[in-house]
Formats: sequence, structure tokens, C-alpha cells
Amino acid sequence: MKKRGRWLQAGKLPSIPSGLLTAVLANHWLDDVAAGGGPARLLSQLGAHFDLVLQSCRSGHRVPEPASFRSALQHLGVTSQQALWLDADEEGVAAAEGAGMKAILVENLEDALNKLASFTGVQAVGAESPPPSCSPDDVSHGYSQPGVRTHYVEMGSGPPVVLCHGFPESWYSWRYQIPALAAAGFRVLALDMKGYGGSTAPPDVEEYSQEQLCKDLITFLDRMAIPQVTLVGHDWGGALVWSMAQYFPERVRAAASLNTPLFSVDPSVSPADKLKNVPVFDYQLYFQTPGVAEAELEEDLERTFNIFFSSSAEAEKRPAVSTRGVCARGGLFVGLPQQIKRSCMLTEADLQFYVSQYGERGFRRPLNWYRNMEANWRWMCSRPAEKLLMPTLMVTAGKDQVLLPAFSKGMEDKMLNLSRAHLEECGHWTQMERPEETNSILISWLNGALKEAGGLNVAPKL
Repeated sequence: MKKRGRWLQAGKLPSIPSGLLTAVLANHWLDDVAAGGGPARLLSQLGAHFDLVLQSCRSGHRVPEPASFRSALQHLGVTSQQALWLDADEEGVAAAEGAGMKAILVENLEDALNKLASFTGVQAVGAESPPPSCSPDDVSHGYSQPGVRTHYVEMGSGPPVVLCHGFPESWYSWRYQIPALAAAGFRVLALDMKGYGGSTAPPDVEEYSQEQLCKDLITFLDRMAIPQVTLVGHDWGGALVWSMAQYFPERVRAAASLNTPLFSVDPSVSPADKLKNVPVFDYQLYFQTPGVAEAELEEDLERTFNIFFSSSAEAEKRPAVSTRGVCARGGLFVGLPQQIKRSCMLTEADLQFYVSQYGERGFRRPLNWYRNMEANWRWMCSRPAEKLLMPTLMVTAGKDQVLLPAFSKGMEDKMLNLSRAHLEECGHWTQMERPEETNSILISWLNGALKEAGGLNVAPKL
């Protein structure tokens, strides 16, 4: 006899003490005459682990009939907004979403369990667990001041490692790396970069030039009594790490970048012309006029971060932002749906933290990092371009649509001690999308690089 099962998980949000209710809905009669009981026995055994078992063949309702959802929700005592539907058929998923429920199409068990964990905040048995992360309430926060105020999160003891995030992020983007690096024997300081979170955020564009940002970072190191440091950066944080390594090498013990390569500076080509020749960088030209990109990004902060933070594994199932042709179409998000689902990389708490960081000051200061192209170019052209002698690490991501691995070609010519790592199935948000692999790469490199640089426990000279 043909059989088909539907699974419904419903319940109040995980923050409510009563927890989650679960139910299994079976559409058809099952043949319990077969030897061993067959599927009927399996359903009976599974039923003991659920709060409610609904047999639509008895109730007269069948999926995807709307009445089947109303009946199930009524029996569970929850609203459609409190329910999550799992189904192996696209028809059932569409019907559940039409009834106001969130739904997961079960094509791959591991992927479905990860999505289930992301939706509910509860890790499902059998799902691949991310490494431990730290929440804003469970870490030590510090502020380096007076003058340039730098907010940082600190954990661990040992050789100092400073983590520098990119756009549009926060110290929180390193939430998986902070405890891992601390446990590996390092003093981790994850910064809110200038213009972000709790750090100094002047409105003037020139405050965010690479020269000024390097000087601000050196001021932070001086106040923290750190004569030489290992820097790890991502995105714009990676660009700053390379600027520090090139122009202030005496302060950099080792340098690593996720996704962002060291780009060569060509005195004969202006940065604007160089960007125009690389279509994936068109968004940076769009970002140049103050107020334009701010208005678009600040219109709906949840939507903005739901669009930005998307993993490579979701590329075929989620609308993706294109950084090409942004100026021509009049906006970064033009053409995308108004409603964008949250990525499986983020929990609801993660999303709300990012939203909270931009609710008051918006995007002007972070966007100002992009608005110093000419000043950065002139400054870099005026500095001697010497090869980097300290240990360096370049981590590329195969599915990054903007910072392509090919852009890192030739870095060996500029660095005498370069290590490389590559994550093929990874997009732009490396430390969030592949936290376990990122941690392993960083810890392995740090242990080797710092030993080469003079040992793990070098005290500063008096």
C-alpha cells in the first residue's frame, strides 16, 4: 500500500520556558498486516517521541489541504507563526508557507537539521554542530581611551592576536574564533573597527583613510602596551592588516587575511579607473556619494543583513546580491524581493545583534572606509614598497563572488614567508560560514608562525 508521511514541528519560540512541541502527521493508512509490522510499527515507535501524532486518514484532512494545517495547529494549540513545517515534497512546503508557517524542504537530512537548528535556536541531534561561540553578554568588554576610543572584546592569555573585521560587520563576526584561539593559548582582542559599534565614529571621510586607520590602530596597541602584535583581518580588516604589515612592519609580528589579498599599487593608474576595469567592484563606485548608499541600506536593517549575510550553500535557494552593474541599476538591492529569509549562518539573536549595532548611527561611518580611494592611493604610492619579511597567511574562498581567489595571484613575490589556505565551498563570510575550518587554519598557522617569529612566549624588551 502506498504510504506517505508528513512531519510537523511546532512550538513557541525557544525563549519561552514551555519549549517546543512536536508532532508527526501521517497522510495514509499503513499496512500493519505485513510481516514485522513494517511502516506501521515504525510509526508506532516514533510516535512515543512526539507530543502528538495526527493521522489524517482518520481526521479526513490531507496535505496539502488548508484544513489539514488548521486542524494540526488547533490540536497543538499554537498559531501558524509559531509553527515550523518539514516536508519532503515541494507542494507541502508551498502549502505550509501559504498557511503562514515557516517551512523546510527536506532534500538532505544534514542540511534540513541545520536549517531546523537555525530556525529554532535548538541544535538537532545529528546536525553538524558549529564550534563554541561567545555571546555579547558572556565576554569581557574593554574600551581604549581617551582620544580615539576603541571598543574590544578580550579573552585568553598568551601572545596577543588582534582580530579586525570588515564591512558591514562587528567584533561579533569573530564569535566562533575568539574562544577557539583563546583556548589554543593566545590573548585574543577582537575590535570594533573605527566607525563601528562602541568605537570612535567621527563623520568625516578623511578619518577613515588607511593612513589614519593605521595610526589609530597603533594608538590602540600603545595604550594596551603591546609593542608587536599578530594581526588577523577579514574584508576591509584584511586590507588594514596588509597596510600595517607594509608600512609599519616594526609593529607587526605576523599578518593574516581572510579573503582580502594584498593588491598592488600602480602609480600610473588612478584607483577609480582601476575599479572601473573590474566589474565586481562596481558597488564601490556606487558607495562613493555620501547619503546614497546609506539611504538604501538603512531603509530596512533586517532585510539589509539578511541580504548581505548569505552562505555559499544557499546560493541556489536565496536571492543573491550582485556587485556588478550597481551604478547602472541605481542601487545594490534593486531587483531583489522585499522579503528575504534569514541565512542558516545566523540565528535570530545573531541577526538582531547586527541590527542593534546599526540602529543609531547607520552606515555612514562604515561606508566612509570606501571613500578614501584617492587619498589611500597617494599615500601608498609615496611609501617604499618593500617585501614583507614577517610570517603571513592568505586564506582564499572558492565561492567568494567579489574577492576572487585569482586576485591573490603573485602575492608570493611580495612576501618571503607566505602560507596559503583555501576553502573551496565557502563564500565571503568565511569565519561565519566555515568557522571550524577557519579556526583550524588560524591555530595551525599561528602556532607555526609565532614559533618562527621568536617563540610563543616572548616578553617585550625594556
